[in-house]
Formats: sequence, structure tokens, C-alpha cells
Amino acid sequence: MPKMKSKRGAVKRFKATASGKIKRRKGWKSHLLEWKSPKRRRRLRKASLVSKEDARRIKRLLPYL
Repeated sequence: MPKMKSKRGAVKRFKATASGKIKRRKGWKSHLLEWKSPKRRRRLRKASLVSKEDARRIKRLLPYL
């Protein structure tokens, strides 16, 4: 049986943590940053975890994660 393919867009956006949770970057930090507060821009730097409900969907896109 051939290997399953991962969705390439999902591969670029998600990584697994050591405990198996899925990590993602935050949105809203690509442009128009001048009027966003420094506190908000700092918060957007940090990665966050995907919710448990969404993690099930993402694991279907990434069979080898």
C-alpha cells in the first residue's frame, strides 16, 4: 500500500509538541501593525496550542504527525 500524503498547507502551519499536542502560530500579525498596541504584537509572537476539537481535524490532514 502506498504512503498516505499529508496536506502540504497543514504541514507548513502545524507542529507537534513532545506530548503530542498540536502547536500553531497566531494570526493577525502579517501587516497593519502600526496601530496595534505593542502588548498585542508581543502576544502575537508566541505560539499557542490547537483546541482539542480542532486537533482531531488537523490529525486527519497530517497522518504522520
